[in-house]
Parts: sequence; C-alpha cells; structure tokens
Amino acid sequence: MVDLQTQMKIAVADAAVEQIEDGMVVGLGSGSTAALMIKSLAAKIKDGSLKDIVGVTTSFQGEVLASELQIPLRAFSAVNTIDIAIDGADEVDPSLQLIKGGGACHVQEKLVASIAERFVVVVDSTKLVEKLNLNFKLPVEVLPNAWKSVLKKLEDIHGVSELRMAQKKAGPIVTDQGNLVLDVCFKNGIQNPEDLENTINNIPGVLENGLFVNLADEVLIGEIKDGITKINRLKKN
Repeated sequence: MVDLQTQMKIAVADAAVEQIEDGMVVGLGSGSTAALMIKSLAAKIKDGSLKDIVGVTTSFQGEVLASELQIPLRAFSAVNTIDIAIDGADEVDPSLQLIKGGGACHVQEKLVASIAERFVVVVDSTKLVEKLNLNFKLPVEVLPNAWKSVLKKLEDIHGVSELRMAQKKAGPIVTDQGNLVLDVCFKNGIQNPEDLENTINNIPGVLENGLFVNLADEVLIGEIKDGITKINRLKKN
C-alpha cells in the first residue's frame, strides 16, 4: 500500500515528466521525488513515448539510478545548456525561493539549475513554508580543512551551525565533491535569501550553499484532498 506522501510525490513526478519533449537534454535531480521522476522518465523512454532524451545528473546516486534504467547520460562538462531541469526541494517560500541540500547534493544541483532553460521543482505540500529556515536548516558545503573557520564566520552573521554527521558510519557526511556540510539555523529564519546567499558564498572555504534564489520557473505541488491527488502549480511572475 502506497502512503499518501508517496502518492503525492508520484503525481508531481509524473506531471513534471509530461513537460519533457523529444530531443531534450534533461537535468535529473536528486532525492526521493526526483528518483520517482527518473523512473517515470525511463518508463516513457522504454515504451517509446519519448525519444532522443539525454540526461545530466546532479548526484552519483542519480547517475547510478539513471544508468540502471538505461537513460542515456552526458556529463555536465559536456553540455552548454539544459532544456529542462527537474528537481525536488526541502523548502519553498511564496516567492519560489528554495532551500535544497538535504541530500548534500546542492552544489551539482545548482550548477544544473543555473544553465537550464527551464527549472521545474517537484514537491509535496509539506515543503511549502512562509519563511525559509524556520524548520529546515540551510546546508553549506565547505572545504574539509575550513569547516571550523567557516562555522565561526557564520556565527558572526548570527548563524548557529553544526557539522552534518553520517548515519551508520563514523564521522561526517562527505559530499560527491569530497567536502563537508554545515547545517545552519538563523533564529528568525532567512529575511533576505538573495543577500544571504551572496554573503555566505563570499566566506573563504565555502564552496556553495543551499539557497536557490530566482532559479525556479515553476513549482509543482502534490496534495491529497478528499482522498484525491491534486497538482497545484506556482509559476514565476
């Protein structure tokens, strides 16, 4: 029996795949909803509904899944533009600003989103928030030898940080780039995402943070109402 949250994720994943057309280069996101999208895309390629699709993955996890499902892939370094990128998010505010990085893949995710002609975000209704960072910490990827100095600099701008630790293994999470992740909380949430994104990225030792500002073109939101799955859409003004 598929639970309600999974039903919502499947619905938005399928809706996003409906926007893919023959011959497109597609950014394949990371995380549970993006994985469902990759599976939906693979099914359409297999049955001939979509042809000449090339995927660009945002994580090693996504690369493994897409390869297993026989989606043709191309390295990020081998493309100049991406027709559509589809990815999940950990939080979405009313202005379509995002926090991503719960899976520690936000560096490659932001690279792919930044060169996409269209960036579509797929979430369930639990990811909608009035203000970012009140409930979900902001991931900041840092060079391994710089995490303590970055933590101190984040304290200077009133961010409380902790080094993200791995589950089922000793030590911290290590990203696909070989770096560490600080999860940061600002007491009253994030007031100005654009300014904060730039401020954090200017700290020496920071590779990238999980604020995705002015990148999303559309957010597809799955919800269950009266036992029926609905898809709501938020679009950039």
